[in-house]
Amino acid sequence: MVIGIDLEDEAFEQDVRELLMAFYPGAGFVYEEKLSDADILVTGRFLNSNGAESGMYILDVQKAENNDALEGGDDKDNTSGEDKMDKGSGAGRIPGEPDAGREQSRDWREVFFWVSPVIRRGLAEAEENLPFAVNRSERKEMKNRIKRRLYFLLMLETKKELPWGALTGIRPVKIPEEKLSLGWNDERILGFLEEDYLVGEKKRKLCLEIAKEERSLLGGLDAMKGYSLYVGIPFCPTTCLYCSFTSYPIGKWKGRLGEYLECLQKEFIMVREWAGKEKKLQTIYIGGGTPTSLPEKELKTLMEMVHRTFSTDSLKEFTVEAGRPDSLNQEKLRILKAYGTGRISINPQSMNQKTLDLIGRRHSVGQVKEVFYAARKEGFDNINMDIILGLPGEGEEEIRHTLDEVRALGPDSLTVHCLALKRAARLNVEKQQYTDYPMASGEMLDELVDLAAERAGEMGMKPYYLYRQKNMAGNLENVGYACEGKACLYNIYMMEEKQTIVACGAGSVSKRVYPDGRIERCENVKDVASFIERIDEMIERKRKLLED
Repeated sequence: MVIGIDLEDEAFEQDVRELLMAFYPGAGFVYEEKLSDADILVTGRFLNSNGAESGMYILDVQKAENNDALEGGDDKDNTSGEDKMDKGSGAGRIPGEPDAGREQSRDWREVFFWVSPVIRRGLAEAEENLPFAVNRSERKEMKNRIKRRLYFLLMLETKKELPWGALTGIRPVKIPEEKLSLGWNDERILGFLEEDYLVGEKKRKLCLEIAKEERSLLGGLDAMKGYSLYVGIPFCPTTCLYCSFTSYPIGKWKGRLGEYLECLQKEFIMVREWAGKEKKLQTIYIGGGTPTSLPEKELKTLMEMVHRTFSTDSLKEFTVEAGRPDSLNQEKLRILKAYGTGRISINPQSMNQKTLDLIGRRHSVGQVKEVFYAARKEGFDNINMDIILGLPGEGEEEIRHTLDEVRALGPDSLTVHCLALKRAARLNVEKQQYTDYPMASGEMLDELVDLAAERAGEMGMKPYYLYRQKNMAGNLENVGYACEGKACLYNIYMMEEKQTIVACGAGSVSKRVYPDGRIERCENVKDVASFIERIDEMIERKRKLLED
């Protein structure tokens, strides 16, 4: 599937593209001179050409002429629809797309007989698709109007409704949190999420619930007077099949780990100088990669560096992502505990051995359990576990098994991810090799998300943070659940952008949050060798961000 985008105002192009990706997972996009190659063309134009602020806008979604790719017929180059998708976005019918024929030919009133009056009204307007009023000076509202109309046009085309409606972006909880701070009541907030963003009822309620939980958890903490420290360790035992994060096989870098740690120490000193006595360090998060892939000597050196450089008098939380069970042993757990780590993550992703083998996790289900119990033995009373829904070959039976195994272990928090396949992930690059392993999507994945939420509730957990990603299976979300007193403050600060986060290490991103809500960022280079070589430049970038 190839989609052409031709908008008069390119400022909205990214939001339009993300919404199209939600309806057509895996689709490719073309612009300008390549528009003739598109199977579907999205056009948007202002009807007044004199540049006036107020005017009318027309948006349209059209199938290419003489192209039956969506119906599985012959396309323009005399290849089948299936062959064309092989070339562009994967084999066969687009995942999650309704079957061609009967479903798409049915009247929308028959397909969407159950929708709310807001959705029904929008569908009726899209069916007529008359120009609609916009005001160029109100950019946010104009963007949302365009997205709403596009959403309804795509609903008519695909006969699909998305759980998050026309809402794009990774931080949906920001919306109800902002309205709560303005004194809005629940009914008004839920109505706003439906009217302005067309969010489904289940996701509206979840979003509001998490916003309230976050406000409760952050109550009494002066985020603006403090800061959080992120330390990136971009090394892993191996790279998982689904992963596109910046990480490097630890075996190839053992000879330069000392250099990497020296560069981190330089960054730490700069951060300490910036913070002085006024800024209080509230949370530390050592992530990656897999930080515990460091050998014992280097792991101890890292922990010593942190404690030697920073005062922990005001520290509320210290997290280390242990991540891969095959990166941990009793000695590493003792090192983490001895240096004040209060929260660790042990992330199986699945408790099915067949899946672990397929995705390149070189550990057994038994190792997950052994490491978990070893951590408990060392006194860790705040252990998080991550799982991923939508992995190849996993359906309801496999997910139930994973959730049952996790529940039997009894972690203190659980983060439930829906698979988000980035372009660079091997599972995407080499997708033809995995066609025999179906991946849950659509309604099935939504049901698995509900099942995970149910299991988390049975373990005494409540949802406390949420974020979304591009290319996410089912257009769903990642949710963190935690028992009382075990939520991760850093996750909330980072995701809701409530506090300045100073990030050290290759590929890390520092984020300065100003009192007026403005946010500025700076990035360290991702490549480890370049990071080591250009460390002074990275430090100056950070200094400029923090001190300006």
